[in-house]
Amino acid sequence: MKMIPFVKMHGAGNDFILIDDRKGDFPVDDYMKVAAMATRRSGVGCEGVLLVQNSDRVDFKMRFFNPDGSEAEMCGNGARCVAAFARAIGAAKSDVMRFETVAGDVEAEILDASRVRLKMPPPKNFDDDFVVAGVPHCIVPVENLAKTDVEGEGRRIRLSRRFEPDGTNVDFVVYRQPNKVAIRTYERGVEAETGACGTGAVAAAVIGVKDYGLEFPVRVKTVKGYELVVDGRFDGEEFSDVTLMGPVKRVFEGVIDWDGLEQITE
Repeated sequence: MKMIPFVKMHGAGNDFILIDDRKGDFPVDDYMKVAAMATRRSGVGCEGVLLVQNSDRVDFKMRFFNPDGSEAEMCGNGARCVAAFARAIGAAKSDVMRFETVAGDVEAEILDASRVRLKMPPPKNFDDDFVVAGVPHCIVPVENLAKTDVEGEGRRIRLSRRFEPDGTNVDFVVYRQPNKVAIRTYERGVEAETGACGTGAVAAAVIGVKDYGLEFPVRVKTVKGYELVVDGRFDGEEFSDVTLMGPVKRVFEGVIDWDGLEQITE
């Protein structure tokens, strides 16, 4: 019987399972079991499974798995949670840290017991309300978020031919000058609306600054009512020093029976 300790956290309503995998024995290739762990009601339930692993050049390595068991390059809110988790377990030796992700190295700073600021990879591949902010995001400006069909329209865009073969995350956004954004996100890998999306907040903010007249710092309100703050510099052509700041919270900890996990179709 394989028992796996975990911690449940959320960042601005975006919830995660965090696991100390510095021994390197977490069965990452068993994506069906990862998905089962992430399934609500029959598993722990989350919008992402995060591992802290050893690194031979920075403080640690972060790996992020979607609720369907697939691995993603980056998760902004997850990275903020993993920074707090890594500090608590001793993987990071100070409140300022650097760690590996598939999208590149990330720097984080723990500001206090409930806030973490993340230095994001430079946004790239801008193309008509599309940007890669660690992971791909399509920005859809709307006038009324409450009336937006996030599930239906988000799924259609996520699977559209334009974004084949990997698809994209889809963010429905209301811009309010000079520096406010409200957002709802259909997340690739979750295949549903998510409680919050850190990379989506960054994507919406930089598109807002580039194309819609917003100014840094941009305050992004999530569907759960939390606020994320995106800051940075824009010289008219390129972005630099982009950061994501927001709340993190440790919810509970537990141990799960890995062998007993079953993937249930909901």
